[in-house]
Amino acid sequence: MKLALQAPPLHTLAIANSDERVAVNRVFCVGRNYAAHAREMGKDPDREAPFFFMKPASAVVDAAAPVSVPYPPQTKNYHHEIELVVVLGKGGRNIPAAQALDHVYGYAVGLDMTRRNLQLEARDKGRPWEFGKSFSQSAPIGAVHRAADIGHPAEAAISLTVNGQARQSSDIAKLIWSVAESIAVLSEFEELQPGDVLMTGTPEGVNAVVAGDVMLGAISGLGQIEVRVTA
Repeated sequence: MKLALQAPPLHTLAIANSDERVAVNRVFCVGRNYAAHAREMGKDPDREAPFFFMKPASAVVDAAAPVSVPYPPQTKNYHHEIELVVVLGKGGRNIPAAQALDHVYGYAVGLDMTRRNLQLEARDKGRPWEFGKSFSQSAPIGAVHRAADIGHPAEAAISLTVNGQARQSSDIAKLIWSVAESIAVLSEFEELQPGDVLMTGTPEGVNAVVAGDVMLGAISGLGQIEVRVTA
């Protein structure tokens, strides 16, 4: 095949204890999946059907080692959101929740970085969130830990500090919609594929960062990521 234009770069993630890498296909994100975070965003935390938004593959930043991300344009309210990240190893459509974890390749620590002012302005006007959420280098993700090695964590402390000060602290057991349920519902709308990434939502405590800040995000059993914001 002869391409008229240069092919876009391939975005990949490191695999823990391996020299292989995961090629990222698509990035799906679950919105407001912790009750306390839903309340801090001014929304009802009742267990209604989950909703999803997407980030481009170019949002992914390999954060297996300490990494820097640039402060993005068009915002003065750049927020951190620590999340459990799921990488699919097998695709499918209409996947039953009871079988959904069989489709998971592994898990990682990730950040859903958000231009909060743009997100809230769009939400209040009934417009899409893309410019608030779906921009390049907005998803630093650590090394992927294979489910074959660690199993499927249902309980694990999740936390984030900024410059050593605690910002977010919770447990993935508090997800409103579990990993299996989120995969099952998502597969009703879209045939999932190997290399798809699911960011499962953030707990309460989201807040702004500025250039020079260092974020340290961690999930028990999955290690931690260190991300510095640059000017």
